[in-house]
Amino acid sequence: MARFPKTEAEVVILAQAIASGMAVNGNVPNPNFPLPPVTPTALIGAYTAAKNASVAAQAGAEQATTAKDEKLTALIDGMKSDIRYAENTVNFDDEKLKLIGWAGRKAPTALEPPGQALLLEAHSQEEGSVAFTWKAPVEGGKPSAYRLVRRERPAGPWTDVGTAVVTEATLLDQPRGKEYEYRVLAVNKAGEGEPSNTVLVVL
Repeated sequence: MARFPKTEAEVVILAQAIASGMAVNGNVPNPNFPLPPVTPTALIGAYTAAKNASVAAQAGAEQATTAKDEKLTALIDGMKSDIRYAENTVNFDDEKLKLIGWAGRKAPTALEPPGQALLLEAHSQEEGSVAFTWKAPVEGGKPSAYRLVRRERPAGPWTDVGTAVVTEATLLDQPRGKEYEYRVLAVNKAGEGEPSNTVLVVL
């Protein structure tokens, strides 16, 4: 059993076959299809005209979109050129640039010292070495490094024993047989933060 086509191209092929078959077999002696209710040829012609118009419209729309995008690109380039000119002319004066709907460069934010390094812990204590981890400050400026300090208990002076640029460090050749306290401080160009919690280490 034949099935009606689903795609547009298949519909057109069948329509052409029906029109051709009706024409050939409708005007002969003893015609098979003497009085068809619809004239396929006329409908095919109307469809073809509409399709051609649709193709032309799509092509025109694509051309119009391309032309619009080109004009938009030219507009953006022109605006950027005017903005650069205006910025240089008024030396990035924010109030004057607002007159043209623009704004000057954001004033640089003053660098602040970092806050307190957090949750210092000692791990992997071995012969003469100890590994530390900690958390970065949640307040203040961004740290550029961390300074590790140590003192002998109960009240020796704090001395620098290492630096790190990440939140972990392993100190080698540490004294053995004594009690030492360790702390870490976050630092940057503006200064240093409060010392972290103190960790007791005995190697």
